[in-house]
Amino acid sequence: MSKVNSVNIKPIGRKTSALDKALRVALYTVLITVAAFYLVPFIVMLITSLKDVEEIRTGTLLSLPSSLNFDSWVKAWSGACTGSSCGGISPYFLNSFQIVIPAVLISTLLGAINGYVISLWKFRGSDLFFAALLIGCFIPFQVILLPMARTLGWLGIANTTTGLVFVHVVYGVAFTTLFFRNFYQSIPGELIKAARLDGAGFFTIFYRIILPISTPIIVVTVIWQFTQIWNDFLFGVAFSGFETQPVTVALNNLVNTSFGGKEYNVDMAAAIIAALPTLLVYIFAGKYFVRGLTAGAVKG
Repeated sequence: MSKVNSVNIKPIGRKTSALDKALRVALYTVLITVAAFYLVPFIVMLITSLKDVEEIRTGTLLSLPSSLNFDSWVKAWSGACTGSSCGGISPYFLNSFQIVIPAVLISTLLGAINGYVISLWKFRGSDLFFAALLIGCFIPFQVILLPMARTLGWLGIANTTTGLVFVHVVYGVAFTTLFFRNFYQSIPGELIKAARLDGAGFFTIFYRIILPISTPIIVVTVIWQFTQIWNDFLFGVAFSGFETQPVTVALNNLVNTSFGGKEYNVDMAAAIIAALPTLLVYIFAGKYFVRGLTAGAVKG
């Protein structure tokens, strides 16, 4: 009887294994095809940035360069004209970091405190306060341009790096609060009550209990805010001065400024340089972003 069963079971196992292998191959084929499709624009940009102007004119989009030529990268970084200035995009690259780093840190800290208060220290009107913050997540950027410009002028920080940091903190705190509040909802309220019985206060609980377990959502928030602020163009072009423009505005000025023939290789090199920070963030921290998003998904 056991021999009969073994004879009947083995072919079924082989058929299932063959089917799984075929499905796996089909899945990977589809994923590779989709990934290749989405990588085509980046590949075209990279190939074009390594050609000289004459080779771009005589070749095709996907034709490989005859030799590696990084002159366009050097010019994009330190010699390309962005309007009336011909110092490349390097100064504006630094401007973007001067805007992004403080804006990300401040908005993340404020979001953590807000989420901590709303989820674990309920007060009268906390739900209404949270609803108001949620509305802030869906207000279009264009709606706040005029009132924000008036506010920056009133504060005396218009056309400054500080002003851009202020704008991104104000607009980003609604999102960071939402992230932290949803994450902290999974923390048992008994933990806070026990800490209060032991004499711990508001900031002691936040610093010693809440922050140490907040690493996943902090990573999510930092990646989200870094990407949103670095890629921003509208706020940058509306609220920055000539010397405080972020790299996205400088890139737009570079592409729309030309003396003589159009240098597409320089434009492509500048675009890749401007996109490198966010690209590297997702390459090295993408898996932590996904883990952080699902960390507070299940309560208990």
